[in-house]
Amino acid sequence: MSTSAHPGLLEQLRVLEAPLASEEELKRVHRPEYVDLIFENAPAEGYVQLDPDTAMNPYTLAAARRAAGAGVLAVDEIMAGRSSNAFCAVRPCGHHATTGRSMGFCLFNNIAVAAAYAIEKKGLERVAIVDFDVHHGNGTEDMFSARRWQDRVLMVSFFQHPFYPGSGTEDPAPNMINVPLAAGSDGRAARKAFENQWRPALEKFKPQMVLISAGFDAHREDLLGGLALVEEDYEWMTRELVSLARQYADNRIVSMLEGGYNFDALGTSAVAHVSALAAA
Repeated sequence: MSTSAHPGLLEQLRVLEAPLASEEELKRVHRPEYVDLIFENAPAEGYVQLDPDTAMNPYTLAAARRAAGAGVLAVDEIMAGRSSNAFCAVRPCGHHATTGRSMGFCLFNNIAVAAAYAIEKKGLERVAIVDFDVHHGNGTEDMFSARRWQDRVLMVSFFQHPFYPGSGTEDPAPNMINVPLAAGSDGRAARKAFENQWRPALEKFKPQMVLISAGFDAHREDLLGGLALVEEDYEWMTRELVSLARQYADNRIVSMLEGGYNFDALGTSAVAHVSALAAA
């Protein structure tokens, strides 16, 4: 990704290698039998088709475990005070993976693994998940709309609707704030959703950590979706989340890459996002 608009950005960052998430870490949010199924069916050669969108090759399991492990490492680094925030440049993405099913290129729900780890192993009482991918994070919602999480996890999101996976038109639990946007919606609609629906919910919840499902496929140049955000919108949202995290969460932010399929738009949007995090 080009950093020409943000010279010196790479020098401001620590780059760490993600560990492999353990079965225990994955099973905090996924059904044990699902995790076992993925491990047992990882192919030594060729491909295994898990669902119409999601396949595994011999390298997929390790990549998916490192994607989930990146969030665990980020939580550790932040809680130990070695970083105030982190961006996890991972693939495969995760927010469509439900408790017991792969979907939409997602095997393990990376952001959910990190959130559950922060709560159950690091002692946080409240974490917020912010999802601005063009697709609804149905898997994250599936996990955290369960009653046992409702006082501990708040999820706010906007996404294109109607669109894959077709969910999100209703809030299934009081800790879910869904904002469907029509195709063609631009940064003005995104900022309105933030100000009118996300911000009041986040301020009331007072999260002790903010986790971001950072999908950049809502960019106007990304033809997989139909929204029209630009780099300045991602930078603005990030700055606002940094401000909220400074007020309520001791600056703690873990951001994890989700979608983004136009490489140029993905790169420039991610740079804008990371630059705003680095300036915190």
